[in-house]
Amino acid sequence: MEQTHKPHRQSKKSKDAKKQHSGGPNPKAFVVSNPGKLARQAARSHDIKEKRLHVPLVDRIPDEPPPRLVTIVGPPGVGKTTLLKSLIRRYAKETMSDPVGPITVVTSKKQRLTFIECPNELEAMVDLAKVADIVLLMIDGNYGFEMETMEFLNVLAATGMPGNVFGILTHLDLFRKPQALKDAKKRLKHRLWTELYQGAHLFYLSGVLNGRYPDREIHNLSRFISVMKNPRPLVWRNSHPYTIIDNYRDITHPTKIEEDENCDRSIELSGYLRGTNFAAEGQRVHVAGLGDFTISAMEVLPDPCPTPMMEQALAKASGKTGRRRLDEKDKKLWAPMADRSGLKITGDHIVITREKGFAFDKDAEGVERGEGEQLIVDLQGERKLLGYSDKGVKLFASGEELTQVPEEADTGRKTQRKARFAAREEGDDEDYPEDEGFVSGDEPEGSDVEESEFDMSKLGKMFRKQNDQEKEGDINFADSDSDLGSLSGDEEASEDEGDGDEDFDSDDEDGAAKWKENMMERASKLHGKRRPYRAVDLGRFMYDENLSAKDALKKWRGEDNENEDMEEDIEKDDEDDTFFKRTGNDTAEDLVEDRLIPRFDYEELAAKWSSEDTVEALRAKFATANLADGEGDDDEDFDGFDEGDDEDDEGDGAFEDLEAEDGEERDGKEESEEPAEISLEAEREKNARRKEELKLRFEEEDREGFMNDKAVARREGGDEEFGEDDWYDAQKAMLQKQLDINKAEFENLDEGQRAAVEGFRAGKYAKLVLEGVPAEFVKHFQAKRPIVIGGLSATEDRFGFVQVRIKKHRWHKRILKTGDPLIFSLGWRRFQTLPIYSIWAERTRHRMLKYTPEHMHCTATFYGPLIAPNTGFTCFQSFSSSNPGFRIAATGNVLSVDENAEIVKKLKLTGVPYKIFKNTAFIKDMFNTSLEIAKFEGAAIKTVSGVRGQIKRALAKPEGHFRATFEDKILLSDIVFLRAWYPIKPHRFYNPVTNLIGWQGMRLTGEIRRAENIETPLLKNSQYRKIERQERHFNALQVPKKLAAELPFKSQIVATKPQRKETYMQKRAVIVGGEEKKARDLMQKLTTIRKEQVAKRKAKKAETREKYLKKIEGVEERLENRDKREKKAYWEREGKKRGRSGGDVGGGGGKRRK
Repeated sequence: MEQTHKPHRQSKKSKDAKKQHSGGPNPKAFVVSNPGKLARQAARSHDIKEKRLHVPLVDRIPDEPPPRLVTIVGPPGVGKTTLLKSLIRRYAKETMSDPVGPITVVTSKKQRLTFIECPNELEAMVDLAKVADIVLLMIDGNYGFEMETMEFLNVLAATGMPGNVFGILTHLDLFRKPQALKDAKKRLKHRLWTELYQGAHLFYLSGVLNGRYPDREIHNLSRFISVMKNPRPLVWRNSHPYTIIDNYRDITHPTKIEEDENCDRSIELSGYLRGTNFAAEGQRVHVAGLGDFTISAMEVLPDPCPTPMMEQALAKASGKTGRRRLDEKDKKLWAPMADRSGLKITGDHIVITREKGFAFDKDAEGVERGEGEQLIVDLQGERKLLGYSDKGVKLFASGEELTQVPEEADTGRKTQRKARFAAREEGDDEDYPEDEGFVSGDEPEGSDVEESEFDMSKLGKMFRKQNDQEKEGDINFADSDSDLGSLSGDEEASEDEGDGDEDFDSDDEDGAAKWKENMMERASKLHGKRRPYRAVDLGRFMYDENLSAKDALKKWRGEDNENEDMEEDIEKDDEDDTFFKRTGNDTAEDLVEDRLIPRFDYEELAAKWSSEDTVEALRAKFATANLADGEGDDDEDFDGFDEGDDEDDEGDGAFEDLEAEDGEERDGKEESEEPAEISLEAEREKNARRKEELKLRFEEEDREGFMNDKAVARREGGDEEFGEDDWYDAQKAMLQKQLDINKAEFENLDEGQRAAVEGFRAGKYAKLVLEGVPAEFVKHFQAKRPIVIGGLSATEDRFGFVQVRIKKHRWHKRILKTGDPLIFSLGWRRFQTLPIYSIWAERTRHRMLKYTPEHMHCTATFYGPLIAPNTGFTCFQSFSSSNPGFRIAATGNVLSVDENAEIVKKLKLTGVPYKIFKNTAFIKDMFNTSLEIAKFEGAAIKTVSGVRGQIKRALAKPEGHFRATFEDKILLSDIVFLRAWYPIKPHRFYNPVTNLIGWQGMRLTGEIRRAENIETPLLKNSQYRKIERQERHFNALQVPKKLAAELPFKSQIVATKPQRKETYMQKRAVIVGGEEKKARDLMQKLTTIRKEQVAKRKAKKAETREKYLKKIEGVEERLENRDKREKKAYWEREGKKRGRSGGDVGGGGGKRRK
């Protein structure tokens, strides 16, 4: 059937009747549909914007930053070592069997990472939490969060949470059901978010294949680590220098160790410098777990693991081409403490390990050997000279093998060299050859050659050989370019001469012998003429306290010949000759100035500076320039430059003292022309003009700071002020500007001067030498324990009383007691001290607390190092792992460092009255002498019943008795007490935790008794005893009859008179006789026995019924199960029957079953 639709009904309003738009603003176009939602969106966007704004911090990350420290933390057995091996394999393509200590790898062109595994020791967790840049928190997914994980997270939160903390779930292959795995991931993810922040990253490692995690999962983790940005720097790390030690060596003289094995050692520690700059001299440091030391020597070493960008910059400076990508050869690894291919550096010796022994076939080809194995093969080979083989000589692996020497080649001296002296005497007319003392010849047969001792001032001449016999000086050739050092003996001069010295690269072995090329030319260039002028040398000479200004200028110009004698005296100890020396017979050509002195046309300069416009343009560059508008023509303030040659002027121009109060002038000529008396108004105008000029100059120099127009207008409340983000950007611009200024200033100095002024910069790989280290550090050294060295400021090296805000951790089982030893991790140090807890009571005093509050903060005062306020810390009662509970006892931050902080303890003095005169009473048993009473005259006292009073005067006769007045009459039975406050000072106890050399902390008395099995003594006065109090009888209240009559009706005292006769109830009272009393007693006993029997019977019946109910439940359960099985079997049979009958069994047409 076809459906019919109704026709469309047209609108009653025609199109022409519609209102046309007038073209004005439409009020409905911008109406907010939901004002509440708009307000919430605006508030949220503003909150997000405000969260980005922090107090601007100085970005101290250097141009060549140190490697980021990646700490792998987790409980034992969670897979930390496996993850470390997998990451090293991913970055360096190398397999490590025992990765211990810091391991540095190159991850990209500009980035390096230092991996370190945190051992399962609370001390190591605390130390690494202070320096970690990235934390990989490993969690056993099959077990969940463990106590060590939660402890480390709380230590991180107290010391300063780094921006990059990632969770890693392992052992996920132990889950059998996918749904259980999904639920566990979700539960652990939300638990981690609770501890860190919403959205914290969580990675999953499914299983272990061939001793490593799957490559794809490790690849995802490494990619995420590599692309991370630098988080906001922590305040503590941004203001302190520190380093993580990756190698150490005992440099104590063997003789001292032979004399005394337990003598203090001198150790050498190496690592990348981090944080701020280390001081060049006298830097105080704290070695975590060892103590405070002063760095005796410090030296910057070549970077053992440079990035390709650093190598490229070095190649660019030396004129070589660098690589453009991080290929396989550039994937460098620096792990001196770890077992790398069977080679391990431990202290001052090398350990080579191999599972199959040390029997090698040296002639086998195509066999891969590690560094250690190859070293063993070389050591087990035949004893040959360096580079000698069966066919010839091959000094370098990539070099050419020499089988014969051509005759025309220079093979050394063939005749004995002639004697040569640095400075000849007058009678010596012997001429020297042109090659400056190089005479061919063989060495004398009887020369005795031995190694020279190590001299810190001549690192380039380290392995040279010298002659002990005092003969004519033979020149000693170096065995290699590394033995040669600097050709000129002066490393600074050789660095500036690009043609004279080559910058050798460690990877480029082909250029190792280039020092022999053009030897004569370079010798004549370096020593035939004087050195050029250099501003670096002038700065060094000017700040040398042993030289006067005239001597420094002469030495810089090269006019002082004592420089050569000084260099010869320095080298006289080792009798060490350099390759080239001045012979003393300078020719006329040598004396010609070879300096870069600019030559000017002085006539042109005179014409230029005779112009007034040029002089006025130069005038604005000086401090005496007039910058204010309309005041440039005023000659009263500034007279310009003095054209005359005044003797007192010394050619520097006439300068004016802007701060002079009386307007005196420096020039005597101007003093005579100045009027004798200046009016007060003129002087004020003059000073105002000077201040305006200084203000304009300061604003011109500091356009980004507080002195610009916007900042002034903002302070004065003007219309022109900073925008919403302008102030924040201005502060960051100020910090960045200061950093650029510092960087530009220090770039003009050489490395030596820069280290002396600025210190050793972060990012450098340096060697630190510590003296007086206990011998136990060397004996108990373990590479798995991290060694953190933190720099100390001048304040942190002092000790005193520190006030902190502390709160007992909510997971710690016991509250803390005043006076009990507590271990603080504050700053770089870990130490044990005796804190006293207090609370700020009544805004007047710090009242001592015996115990810490349960769920609130309190104040603690202890003796320790002075640390800056707002520094976080953590507290522990013990570092022992045998403690089953949560080991972090408390957390907090430093409030102040105040020596005068007074803590008072409540003291109650009690006494009793022995004479009472209305409101006056005589009190005894409170004081012993009248002197004590005199001290407390006027003090407030109080009785137990609440009557207040005051101490008046001491009594003359009974010593210790005094007179007191009260606001009401007291009783002889009242106890009078005085509430006083007793000042308490904390104990000056400081015990640093030196776990690297073995440490035993202060123990409680109870712990000592338990350890020594000593019984606790019981004092007689401390035992509880029964208190017997006499019953007191109080008199009845006596109200006078007159007063009682005047009382209102409700307050009338109703008192019934005592009855003289017995009342009716008393008369009819039944008194039980003898037999009846016995019968009642017997019935009561029988009733009691019956009740007890009934109760026993009822309990027995309930027990029996409970057993019966359990039995019935089992029977019912079995019956129910049987019914289910029967029903299931029945319907299975029915289904089969209906299936066979064709399935048409519906309809309900059959008869109803009865």
